[in-house]
Amino acid sequence: MQNVTDRTSNPFGMSPPCERRCSEAVPAVFGYGDANADVHVVGDHPGVHGGSETGVPFSGTDAGLAVQRVLEAVDLLTEPGDSPALDSTFLSYLHMCCPAADETPSPAAYADLERFFDAELRAIAAHVLVPVGERATAHVLRHYTAESVGDVTTNDDAASAGFEAVMSGEHSLDMDALHATEIRGSGWLVFPIRDPGEWTDGDEGAAIEALSELLARDYRQTTDLGRFLATDESYLVR
Repeated sequence: MQNVTDRTSNPFGMSPPCERRCSEAVPAVFGYGDANADVHVVGDHPGVHGGSETGVPFSGTDAGLAVQRVLEAVDLLTEPGDSPALDSTFLSYLHMCCPAADETPSPAAYADLERFFDAELRAIAAHVLVPVGERATAHVLRHYTAESVGDVTTNDDAASAGFEAVMSGEHSLDMDALHATEIRGSGWLVFPIRDPGEWTDGDEGAAIEALSELLARDYRQTTDLGRFLATDESYLVR
């Protein structure tokens, strides 16, 4: 496949309307990695998973480095740290702007940046989405799968409230059950993992083992349209 772009950070030139800079050198924590990635790791915002000082998602914090360890263990990442080298992997956040210290973006702020996240996700067109934590998992399940919220929450009342209730904190996903599992989406295979800050004994190992098994199979979400051609060649599309 021909490279979409050789740029590693913000490969599609996103320019979100951030109210504040993350730091003097970092205007926002843009998507980072291989723009032709098969695996797209999705986090929440820089205040949760890091990057406000480095400009790289999942860096500079214990939670971010824990995600890097999982990716390194399955050979998707080398040189972990502030500028990791990624192999067919892309990292990004639902909300790439940095909120004020110890604050969470408002629902309106998440909604305002959703178009940037969605455009980048569809441009990357990875085969596997790895949402990290409850909010990212709820967003991905809502927008990129046909999964019923009633099947993945800990509260029966959530089925009528929808994924919005999870993202607003009114209900919770059953991340114990969802962690390191596979969910077929609308053109994507979704592999949720718990937020590293909530990992208990065995969670990191379970994520490594299950992701390694997934990557060892033919996980690509493609359709062969070669049957419509006059030749015997395959023509694979997403």
